[in-house]
Amino acid sequence: MTESSRRPHLGRRSLLTAAVAAPAAAVASGTLLGAAPAAASASGPRGWTSRFDPESPRFTIGVLPDTQYLFDEDSSDPNPLRQTFRFLTEERAARNIAFMTHLGDVTEHGSEHEIELAGEAFKVIDGRLPYSVLAGNHDIQRGDDQRGDSAYLREFGPARYAKMPTFRGASPDGYNSYHVLKAAGREWLVLALDWRVSDKGISWAQGVLDANKTLPAILTTHDLAWADASGTAALSQFGQRLWDALVRRNDQIFLTLNGHYWPPGRTVLKNDAGNDVHVHITNYQDRYYGGAGMVRLYSFDLVRNVIDVETLSPWLLGLDADERAPLEAENLELTGPVDRFSLEIDFDARFAGFAPRTPPRPRPAREVMPRGTVAYWRFDAEGFAGAGTDGATVPAGAVARDLTGGGNDLTMELLHSSPAEILRWSGEHHEGQPAHASLRFDGGKNPDRGAVLRSAPNAPINSMKFESGYTIEAFIKLPDPFEGDHAWMGILSWEGRSGDAGKTSGWSPEEPTCSLNLSPERFLQYVVYPTDRDADPTSWSHALPVGRWMHLAVVNDSRRTIVYVDGSKIARNPTQPSRGISTLGKPFAIGGTQFAQKYGQGYYGWIGDVRIVARALKPKDFLTPFAG
Repeated sequence: MTESSRRPHLGRRSLLTAAVAAPAAAVASGTLLGAAPAAASASGPRGWTSRFDPESPRFTIGVLPDTQYLFDEDSSDPNPLRQTFRFLTEERAARNIAFMTHLGDVTEHGSEHEIELAGEAFKVIDGRLPYSVLAGNHDIQRGDDQRGDSAYLREFGPARYAKMPTFRGASPDGYNSYHVLKAAGREWLVLALDWRVSDKGISWAQGVLDANKTLPAILTTHDLAWADASGTAALSQFGQRLWDALVRRNDQIFLTLNGHYWPPGRTVLKNDAGNDVHVHITNYQDRYYGGAGMVRLYSFDLVRNVIDVETLSPWLLGLDADERAPLEAENLELTGPVDRFSLEIDFDARFAGFAPRTPPRPRPAREVMPRGTVAYWRFDAEGFAGAGTDGATVPAGAVARDLTGGGNDLTMELLHSSPAEILRWSGEHHEGQPAHASLRFDGGKNPDRGAVLRSAPNAPINSMKFESGYTIEAFIKLPDPFEGDHAWMGILSWEGRSGDAGKTSGWSPEEPTCSLNLSPERFLQYVVYPTDRDADPTSWSHALPVGRWMHLAVVNDSRRTIVYVDGSKIARNPTQPSRGISTLGKPFAIGGTQFAQKYGQGYYGWIGDVRIVARALKPKDFLTPFAG
């Protein structure tokens, strides 16, 4: 668009006249509404997919706005756009780029010459990265998407996308299309709509959404919203029509992207389901060199539940730093609040209304006891005799069975004069936990209180040395808010003085020979006295978060110990040799750690399944598998 049409109610700029040829045969046949042709199979040609991981929880979508000033008759310069395309293809693996979408106004006048020049530039990306393009007001000469044939349609119509693995179809007129991306282990819908969608076009788009009811959708179009100087966006006149007729009625649409207006901006609107729809304007044609091929990168992270957004010009970044002119240096990357920001989106919650996640089913014990399992405890009916309902008190003397049958049952004991309700059954659990149950401990200091589950005096686990290696796993959750003083509370341990094991070089001969604890800063501490030396190699984690479940794993391969949190190796794992555990024939316990053979405070929070295997496991073999 032009400076004179920066507000939504002003008329469209008069365009130069361009020749209009007969409608393209492919569009006239009306065969492009349904599924994509065979060439666009789910796997697609190797060039489309070989550098992209569809299962990674992190992926990127590139967004290109108005490139019209780069394709302006004899003032054209496609080089910035070509460089952007090279950047997207070269960075595809590193940034896991799934797709690129252009927001319209590819060219300034929509002439045969400009359109052909742009089409040639797009060949840099053809076969390497799937993409969509939609018509802006500068790309076509008249009317809505029922306008018939145009130079734009012949170059950027459905035939251009037919071999892309993401392409699923186009409206009969050819000006609207949709793609389905496989990313982060699920499918995503991208709707690319003409700058003036007719009632027929809206009906087609609704049909696409109805046929893909479970897919989260990103709507791209040229004219939807405009922004004031502060970057606060509002719907344009046409945008309001599209919002009322399509967007607000379809909860699937969680993000809309448009160009046309500048400055860029964003806002959040509520749809009819009461959920957020993020409305973003991306347009840099008013900046140096017509935007210098600026690309907006939307980096989805389904682990952190955020979309990180950045804006940059690969063309300017590629120039020699010592030779960049002032304006070139000024426009390398844009860091304002509408150019570089993060969106916090709980994807599961946002998509629950149309695509609720099916949580993993409980897994019976027999499915999660690999070779070498010496003890496995869980707190559902399978693992706990007389397991109660959520919130029910666990009585003293209750027994958690060792489901291996190895004789390592644990018996609940109250510490000090703790009330019976200090330990309760809970339905809370880690999503990947085999048992959908846990125990809620309410231990603490001043006065000391708590409960522990202890093995019997003659249980085999009490004397196992694990000199061939071991893996100890536990699911835990810390309360939010994390109230009170719980410094050095124990999660699990073996009882007995390290001094009695002949260990003299540790912090104190009164501490036990093996324990998993939490520091005052909520750092996980694993301390062990190995059998092969007088030492106490100790691992320390980062500060553990509150209010969310975590999987902990301690893995020893008979040479050294590595501690993992949620499948990720922590930083402070000692390289000091460590073989086995200097157990003393004294009980193993969950919910506390002794000092000088006495329990002080008990654990505060939830504990789920606990498993001990007498060999080193890889993360992919943990109770909830992680890549490794």
